[in-house]
Amino acid sequence: MNLDLSPDDERFRQEVRSYFETGYPQDILAKVRNGQRLTKADLRASEQALSAKGWLAPGWPEAYGGPGWTVTQRFIFDEELERVGAPNVSPMGLLYVAPVIMAFGTQAQKDRWLPDILASRVFWAQGYSEPGAGSDLASLRTAAVLDGDHYVVNGEKTWTSLGHHAEWIFCLVRTQTTERKQEGITFLCIDMATPGVQVTPIISIDGGHSLNRVSLQDVRVPVENRIGEEGRGWTYARHLLSHERTSYAHVAAKRRQMESLKAASAAAPWGDLLESQGGLRRRFAEVEIGLTALEMTTYRALAPLSSGQAPGDEASILKIHATETAQAITELFVNLAGDYGEPYFENRFREDWRAGLEDIPAFAAPGVAEYFQTRAQTIYGGTNEIQRNIIARQLGL
Repeated sequence: MNLDLSPDDERFRQEVRSYFETGYPQDILAKVRNGQRLTKADLRASEQALSAKGWLAPGWPEAYGGPGWTVTQRFIFDEELERVGAPNVSPMGLLYVAPVIMAFGTQAQKDRWLPDILASRVFWAQGYSEPGAGSDLASLRTAAVLDGDHYVVNGEKTWTSLGHHAEWIFCLVRTQTTERKQEGITFLCIDMATPGVQVTPIISIDGGHSLNRVSLQDVRVPVENRIGEEGRGWTYARHLLSHERTSYAHVAAKRRQMESLKAASAAAPWGDLLESQGGLRRRFAEVEIGLTALEMTTYRALAPLSSGQAPGDEASILKIHATETAQAITELFVNLAGDYGEPYFENRFREDWRAGLEDIPAFAAPGVAEYFQTRAQTIYGGTNEIQRNIIARQLGL
């Protein structure tokens, strides 16, 4: 594998780096550096700045408004975005449902939804998991009954990321009960403003609100909002999940975390634990080695994209390694914080969120909050146990 960049790619990297240093909204970067949570308005401002530059959808084909970048340029862009600390795009619209609409939607659906996604005028949510149907997604029970030119949908979706921000949600619903549970599932797009849709917050262990429960009671969804054929939603879901599981790597963001960890250790009032504690230093080195392996795995998982193919089941390997590496990094922050890791402030929207915590090292509160939030990574998107089963099946085990 040749990892050397061409002169053109090096010039491209400098162009992207210069934009994030001077053209991108600096107030958003300041919030990230201060450990503050970003609001919906912040996320939209970030995405619309990238959209105005033509850089919001690096993976989209040019025919749909993508920039026409190579796989290498897309990787460089992601690296530079994460290196500076800019927020990643909300993936549900841009990375998850858009490829499904492009591959299986009608022209009318493409014209209706893709421009709003590309301009970040509309946020989407993903309605997959249900109570009792998380990792075993095919056991979902949300039902859609055809009534004239509408489906009437009843059920409940849970763990819906950023559902409180979304104007639309794409859902897997059961339109037929079959012996093979993967059959009889249909892919519907639902306007969140439709009567009968109710969003209830789920406050997670880090004190944040990113998850939700979405109840659907007699929700009438036009048939024209169905993607593809009735009963083939599982096929479309597999297409989406392959894209979802390759979006977890965030290698540059993880390297930035490791650099922050080293800086925090060097500046800690109790002394540099990475220098004084051999066990912590050894664990840091192990995580760095794992991060390099993750980077190589990412290159392999993304290679099919260069020939226009969707990622394959090797995305399961990437999902496991990326999420476990993320957890390992945040565990290092907790180890470094020690007793200061206990009192962390839950609401970090305000500029003065550190008020009252002046005696606590600046990295401790956001680092510990991130530790708690990262616990979910090995669960969502298909638990890592499920990913190991996928790998085992591919090996014939």
